[in-house]
Amino acid sequence: MGFNGSIPGAAGLHLVDGVALLRPEEQVFAAMLTGFANQQLARNLARTTVEGRENTVKAFAAYVNAYPWLWTPAMVDEWLGDLRSLRDLKRSTIRSYSEAVRAFCHFITDPLYEWTATCEERFGTHPVQVVHEWNTAVHVQDNEADAKKRAFTKAELHAFFAHCDDEVARIRAFGRKGWLPAFRDATLFKTAYAFGTRRNETRMLDAADFGRNPHGGELGQYGRCQVRFGKAKKGSPPKRRGVLTVFDWAPDVLDEWFTEVRPLFGTDNNPAAWPSERGLRIGCQRLNSRFVAYRKALGLDDGLDFHSFRRSYVTHLIEDGWDPRFVQEQVGHEHASTTSLYTCVSSDFRTRTLRRHLDSTIAAALQTQPGRQA
Repeated sequence: MGFNGSIPGAAGLHLVDGVALLRPEEQVFAAMLTGFANQQLARNLARTTVEGRENTVKAFAAYVNAYPWLWTPAMVDEWLGDLRSLRDLKRSTIRSYSEAVRAFCHFITDPLYEWTATCEERFGTHPVQVVHEWNTAVHVQDNEADAKKRAFTKAELHAFFAHCDDEVARIRAFGRKGWLPAFRDATLFKTAYAFGTRRNETRMLDAADFGRNPHGGELGQYGRCQVRFGKAKKGSPPKRRGVLTVFDWAPDVLDEWFTEVRPLFGTDNNPAAWPSERGLRIGCQRLNSRFVAYRKALGLDDGLDFHSFRRSYVTHLIEDGWDPRFVQEQVGHEHASTTSLYTCVSSDFRTRTLRRHLDSTIAAALQTQPGRQA
C-alpha cells in the first residue's frame, strides 16, 4: 500500500480525478503501463523482465492499432498467428509474448487497481482479459529447446579450440592489435567448457572469482570458480554456486591469460575477467558473433551454439564416468532430470556401456554353469 493507502500501480496514483486530459487515450494507456511496471517491480522482478513485457504490450497495441479497453481475443489470435507464420519465432518466445499481454490484462482488469472503473468513466467501456488457455499454447514439456541444439563431440571441440588458437597466431603474425580480443575470447570459450557455465555466467566472471581448492592443491590458484550470476528464479536474485576444476589443463590456460595477456588490456581497477576494449567487460553480442564466425569457418552445423559448451561439459563428464550427482551440483541444477536433458551421450559411449554390461552378464552366467569352478 502507498503512504496514502493507495495500492501501488492503481489508477488514482497516475490520474487526477476531475482533470481533463489533453490526449486521454494516450495518457491513460501510458499511465496503465507505468502502473503495470510498478506492480511488477513490487514483485521483485528484474528490470529487464519488466521492460521486455512493457515493450511487448506496446508492440501488440501498435499491431492491432487499438487501446487496451478495445482489445479482443481475436486480435491476439491474429497477432500470434502472424508472429509464427511471418517471423518464425520459437515456441517459447511466442509464449512469453502472450504471457506478457496476459499479465498486463490481468493487471488492468483487477478491480483493486481501478482501471476498469476509470475506463468506463472516460471511454464508456472497459478492458477485458483477451489471453486465454484456448487461444494460446500450453506449456506441457519441461524441455522446449530447439531439437537441433546439441553438444560438441570431443573431436569437434578439439577442432574448435585449435581454430581459436590458430586465429590468435594468424592475427598476431600480421601485427594486428586484434590478437588480444581473439586471445580473450578463446580463453573465455575454453573457460565456459571447463566449468560448464552459461554465457552470461561466463561473461560476468571477475578475476577474483577464481581461487584455490584446498582438496586439489595441484591445481594452484585455479582450483575453483565462484559463479555469482547464475540463472535466477522469477523474482529472486542471481543464484550463486561454486564449481570445482575437473580438467587439469584449465589452470594452465587461466594462468597464461591472467598473468601474461590480460594485463595488456590495461585492466587497472577493472575487476572483470574478460575486459572489453572500450568498456568494463565483453558483451553477449560480441561473443555470439565470434562463436558463429568460428563455427562457420569449421563448417559445423548451427545446432552448436555457445550453450553447447555447457551441454558438452555435462555429456563428457558423464561419458568419462563422473558421478551424475556431482555433475548436477557442478552445473547448478536443482533436479537430476534437468541434468539428464543436457546429456547428449554419444553412440560410442552407449556401445561401450552395452558391451561392458553384456560381458559382465555372460561372465556371471559362465561362472554359474555346472562343472565350472566358482
